[in-house]
Amino acid sequence: MALTFRLDPEIDPALRDGVLALWADVSNAGGAVGFVPPVTVEDIRPEWLKRLAQLSEGDTRLLVGHDEDGTVAATAFLAFNSHRLMKHWVWLYVVMVHPEHQGKGYGRDLMAAAADAARGLDGIEAIRLTCRGGTGVDRFYESCGYKEVGRVPGAIRVAPGDDRDDITMLLPLG
Repeated sequence: MALTFRLDPEIDPALRDGVLALWADVSNAGGAVGFVPPVTVEDIRPEWLKRLAQLSEGDTRLLVGHDEDGTVAATAFLAFNSHRLMKHWVWLYVVMVHPEHQGKGYGRDLMAAAADAARGLDGIEAIRLTCRGGTGVDRFYESCGYKEVGRVPGAIRVAPGDDRDDITMLLPLG
């Protein structure tokens, strides 16, 4: 069964708890979403609060995918640029699909829903994202139409002696 996606859902306690649980589960499964396992919901909460502030200021939009039970199963944040010369594209951050749903095509569905959401934003012509090298996720994004447009070797330090490339990818929406 497919996920149901919603842009800018109401942030109620169920959504808050669902996003926090998803973020912890994805992180603990090795997902490159800003944390290194092991993490708890409490470790992630400060980052979630920052995202909530960005949502309330209108700088960021939240896309959520719910499974057939109504559980938060996927998310992505679309962030606008503040620089006046870069307002024609958005950033895509914290792209997550719950580990129990991986392999079902939900990641591809999430990426398509994010592109559709971006196309619905006035004046947006492209999406940029960054990903952690060494995870293989860049190949997934390429399969969704993104192209690698930049790479900073060793920019992400996962652990002492484990530096990863920071890869920038672009999806033109035209």
